[in-house]
Parts: sequence; C-alpha cells; structure tokens
Amino acid sequence: MIENISSWKSKRWRAWERAASHWWLSINTQFNDMANRVAILAWVAVIGMPLYYVIWSYWFPQLYENLGLRLFCVALCAPIIFIRHLRQRKWLAVYFFVCLTYGLPFFFTFMFLMNDGSAVWGQSLLIGLILLFHFDTTLAFLSYLVGTVLAYVVYSMLHGSIMPLSTQVLEQLPIQVFAIFTVSLAKVGRKVLAQEKLAGMATALATVSHELRTPLRSINANARGLSRLLQENAAPLAASGVPIEKALARIEFEVRHMNNVIDLFLLSASTGKENLVPKDIVSMAAAVDLMMQRYPFVNQEQRDLVAITIRSDFRLLGQSELCSMVLVNLLRNALTSIQRVGKGRIRIVLDGARAKPRLLFIDTGSGIEAGRMSQIFERFYAYPEHNGTGIGLAFCRDVLNAWGARIRVISRPLAYTVFVLEFPPVLQQKAADVRSLLN
Repeated sequence: MIENISSWKSKRWRAWERAASHWWLSINTQFNDMANRVAILAWVAVIGMPLYYVIWSYWFPQLYENLGLRLFCVALCAPIIFIRHLRQRKWLAVYFFVCLTYGLPFFFTFMFLMNDGSAVWGQSLLIGLILLFHFDTTLAFLSYLVGTVLAYVVYSMLHGSIMPLSTQVLEQLPIQVFAIFTVSLAKVGRKVLAQEKLAGMATALATVSHELRTPLRSINANARGLSRLLQENAAPLAASGVPIEKALARIEFEVRHMNNVIDLFLLSASTGKENLVPKDIVSMAAAVDLMMQRYPFVNQEQRDLVAITIRSDFRLLGQSELCSMVLVNLLRNALTSIQRVGKGRIRIVLDGARAKPRLLFIDTGSGIEAGRMSQIFERFYAYPEHNGTGIGLAFCRDVLNAWGARIRVISRPLAYTVFVLEFPPVLQQKAADVRSLLN
C-alpha cells in the first residue's frame, strides 16, 4: 500500500515536472518575440519621450509635464536596445515587463490623470493601450492592471484623494475597454484565420500525400525487386555495361526523398506546439551527417559543392527527425539559390565552443534583397515569388523556437546568404536531468 502511494506520488511529481518543462519552453518561445517588440518600443521611447516633452511644453503647452518621468523612461528603456541579444535569463523577462509597464500603462495613465483627463492625454493613453495589447494578451492584461493601479496610487499620494472621478476621466473608461476588446478580438481573428488556412492546407496535403505515397510504394517495391534480380544475374548484366544498379539506387533514393518532402509538408501544415516539444539529446554533427545522407543530390558534382567544417560539435535538446528536416530544408534552399545564378558553393560550420552554440549555413548564391529578409520566415511567403509554398523557413523557425533556439539571416544580393542557428547550451548534468524527466 505504501509502495503504491509512493509510486503514485512519483508519477504525479513527474507529471508536474513535465508540465513545468512545457510551460517554460512556451515562455522561451514568447521571450524572443517580446524582446524584439520591446526593443522597437525602446527606440520609440528614447526618441519620442524628449521630443514630446518639447511639443507639450512649448508648442502646445499642457496643464502638467514632467521631464524627470520622461528621462527615467529613456534611462530604463535604452539598455534594451543593446541587451536584448544577450543569452536569455529570467531577470531579462522581468526587466522587459517592468519597462513595458512603466512606459505604457503607468506613464500614460499618470499623465492623463495629472492633466485632468484632457483630450490630448486621453488619446495618448488610448494609443498606448493599443500598443500594449499587441503583445501577448495575458501579459498585456497583467501589465495594464499593474501600471494603471500604480498610476492611481501615485496620483492619490500626490493629491490626498483616492482617485479623480471627473467626467473627463470616467468617459474614457468605456473607450479604453472597447479598444482593449477590439484589439484582442482582432488578434484572435488573425490566429483563427491562420489556423483555418493551415487546417485547409493540412486536409489538402493529406489527400495529396495519400495519392502520392501509393505509387511511391509501388515504385520502391519494383526497384527492390529489380535490385534482387540484378544480384542474381550480375555476370550477364556486367558484360553489357548498362548502369542499371545506379539507376535503381537513384529510384530508391528519390522515393525516400519524396516521402521526406511529404512529411515536411504535413508537419508544416499541422504541427502544433505539443508535437515540437524536445525529446532527444541531438548531436549536431550527427544531424548534419544524416542530412548529407538523406539529401538526394543530382550527382557527385552537386554534392561536392557542400563543405562541412566542424570547429566543435555540440548537443542540443530537440528531436532528431525534426532537426534533420530543418537542415534538409536549409540545404535545399541553398542549392536552389546557387542554381538560380549558376554559381556558388555551400559551407556548413559547427561552432559549439561559443556561449551559445551555433551552426552557420553559408551559400554564395543569389542572396536575398534587404527588404525581403524580414519576411522570409513568414508562413506562405515565398522568395522569389511563385517559388515554392513558403512554408519551409516558417517550419524551421517554429521548430527552433520551440526548442529555445533562434534562427536569423544575413545576406547580400548576388553575393552570399548566411543562416545563423543559435542554440541554448545543454550541459552534461542538464542533459541527464532532461533524460530522466522525459522518461
């Protein structure tokens, strides 16, 4: 009886650990997106706070202005521009939240109250809330509540009253609620539309894949049968000099490649976060080697275009199969880039000795225009236009984000393209802990 209770408690504890692990991975995924958005707002604060102090103090004077509050916001937000690329730490997420809360709901609500609910600050507060609720809804609500309450508390401390109940202040509340509701609804609508599009794509691809796999199985079976016949009649066929064995090997390889492509399409269309949760400790050198084995090069000459440099191997927490598919997709894009301009080579560099282990995918093909680099990771965006489905790089980004990794691109048209994949370090003890957790 005691052993059963102990076993039950152990299972419950593992379930809690697994849930906590999944929650932390979700936070990691949102962290990178939040860091980029807060960095943009930091630039707005650094430039806009001093600028609007001049506007509201000298050009269109308001009842109340405070240069100290504005400069504190600048000092608080400016470091984000430089530290957002640091290795993720818990304090960074807290710091971003503090900056977001002070710079939007607190500052604009406090200035709105100090200016007796003027139209200028009512509209400014509304714009601040719209910006705030473009972040994750839960995060935005928490920031809104904390910032608004603090603004009312500070106002009450300065004026000796609980809160102002003037008509100008009260009439803004329904407008704020409506703005928050519509922005949140629009975000939900965009997510639903994207999910519907993916669902439709998944249904279509499921049908297409079913129709493709049947002839592929038949082709593969016939290729294996012919291979056995060749082995039984090796001498007569060798005399004829016909390279039948190579042709059959090529057929089998193309079949495997087509199946991999179908799997990629289906995963891109239907992958949910629960399917991306890391399960394995993956050696990057082994993953690159598997990619080279899987990719159906046209000939040895094309294969020789790829050079691999292993400065230092590293391990990552992910899934072996998905990691291989990510690398195959990047290799396919690089070879397509080279084919487009008829020149170039590919170099793959593993650099695991860095604080953040990374893999570089470098090709000297067609490159990417500067205005397009921010779009190539968007789902259904193809570059060049009408070149593919536009799901490959979005799939790579989703997979890597789910593992707490990051992918970015550096490119120069007609010169080079570098995809930089950065991974969180997996220490020996951490790897052992993860294995026990997943088991």
